[in-house]
Amino acid sequence: MKKAKNGKWNKYLTAGVIMTGLALFLGVLGFFWTPYSTTAMSAAEKFAPPSLRHPFGTDNFGRDIFSRVMQGMGTSILISTLVVFFSGAAGILLGALTGYFGGLVDEVVMRITDALNGFPSILLTLVIISLLGTGMQNVIISLGLVFVPSFVRIVRSEFIRLRDADYIRRARMMGVGNFRILFIHILPNIFSVFWVSVMIGFNNAILAESGMSYLGIGVQPPDASLGKMLSDAQGYLQTAPWYALAPGLTIVWVVLGFSLFSEGIRRR
Repeated sequence: MKKAKNGKWNKYLTAGVIMTGLALFLGVLGFFWTPYSTTAMSAAEKFAPPSLRHPFGTDNFGRDIFSRVMQGMGTSILISTLVVFFSGAAGILLGALTGYFGGLVDEVVMRITDALNGFPSILLTLVIISLLGTGMQNVIISLGLVFVPSFVRIVRSEFIRLRDADYIRRARMMGVGNFRILFIHILPNIFSVFWVSVMIGFNNAILAESGMSYLGIGVQPPDASLGKMLSDAQGYLQTAPWYALAPGLTIVWVVLGFSLFSEGIRRR
């Protein structure tokens, strides 16, 4: 278990590590192995309730829900990882340049981010998807573009705060180049703040991907998706409540795990 700054056990970080660790393990495992095929249908096992054979029951096509939840969780985590990686990398680059140098570059980039932030995120995502089309690749591109402004603002504010720090002034006086100052002297000192933003970004990406798939504009069949499973299950809430319960609780588990993880890091 992890201890916080005050010497007490960091229960948030401990719970977050356990919950996210289990989600990551099952999600990654779902890409290589599942108890049953995620596409195999069985008319004889339609809407089978949870049992030892099918822990989460089966759906309206007789497919094993636990296997599809594993694959769907892996899909959500993969998409979220790629979205946060690309948007975070772009945010670091743009935020570092604008926050450190300022001037015209800062004005141009910040006006663009202000314009993007002026649109509701879901609306901007829908516009991009309408231009690119549906599918996993386009979901990653659309969400990545939507998430960039938030990372830019966080990184920019930290670089503005640190660019005139005493140790940075001394580095300039010693002739250290701007590139080294940006990425060797300043960047490592913003990771504590940036890492929390990454965890929040994971949460937002998972929820956004699930929402898009629920609306039918995200991950497309035959690939499993937690959001699409929720959408398919809404017509069977009374006859087969486990159909919606499994993907719904999985989304809650993953989001709560990342939330506790980020809170635990903040309290360290």
